[in-house]
Amino acid sequence: MTRRTFDLLPRWLTRTGQLGLLAGLAYLLWHSVDLPQALAYLGGADLQLLLGAALLLSVQTLLSALRWRLTASRLGIILPLGQAIREYYLSQVVNQSLPGGVLGDAGRAVRARGQAGLLASGQAVVFERIAGQIGLLAVLLVALALNAARADGITWPAGVTTALWVALAAAMVGAALALFFRQNAIGRGLSLFQDAVLARPVFPQHAALSLATALCNIAGFALCAAAIGAPLSILAAATLIPMILFAMVLPLSISGWGLREGAAAVLFPVAGLSASAGLAASVAFGLTFLAVTLPGLLMLRRGPDFAT
Repeated sequence: MTRRTFDLLPRWLTRTGQLGLLAGLAYLLWHSVDLPQALAYLGGADLQLLLGAALLLSVQTLLSALRWRLTASRLGIILPLGQAIREYYLSQVVNQSLPGGVLGDAGRAVRARGQAGLLASGQAVVFERIAGQIGLLAVLLVALALNAARADGITWPAGVTTALWVALAAAMVGAALALFFRQNAIGRGLSLFQDAVLARPVFPQHAALSLATALCNIAGFALCAAAIGAPLSILAAATLIPMILFAMVLPLSISGWGLREGAAAVLFPVAGLSASAGLAASVAFGLTFLAVTLPGLLMLRRGPDFAT
């Protein structure tokens, strides 16, 4: 088997698996959720609240572009502000359209490679995305702590707390094994990430940008939930919505569709709402986010500003 054949076969299998998973999730949701009720939620959505969600998600895109620009500057790549915003919109519309949800980011890295090479531009993209996930995780951890401290916090179903601890322990063991077997490579990556994101001159800006983007995403989803008639309390939103959004990180479907809806259908009942409401809120969020990425289509008609 040639190297080319070996490279292409897994990609074909991956795409087939992603589409199969999406179809399977749609089938499960169809049979486990009251679909007419979910459609009724969507049909009665408050457009003003959806517009508010769109505004927050647009602000999130702008802040993410600033975070990428800041990260890239630490790796020797200087991006004009307008260029960074245009490229971020373009990457989002590509991510929304193709399986995997990362091809837009890969394109962003390729087009920014001229000043410092593809490795540095790729690291800037990856580090920026990691910083964003850390901001979302920080909100989740604070919300979980508040839930544990409050008598009126979310009551988790039996076994969920244990499952969370098991998942955390597994993640720690996996990280330890990765450090043990690939210490040099991991060490170099951590050193670069520390310089690009955690270094004293830029950490306050990164922390503010990542926290702000996380809150925009969470508030945008919460407004979509309120728009379809299923409002969440602030604490419930800060706890459940990050978990729902983390499901989108898994590169198993097209832009997280199906995974996000499944997570919302499972988690909304924890807050006393129906699975149908969770499905409707997630679909409303997905469609709203898709709408705010549409300016990226304009970038497809423009030549790249810095391709080499």
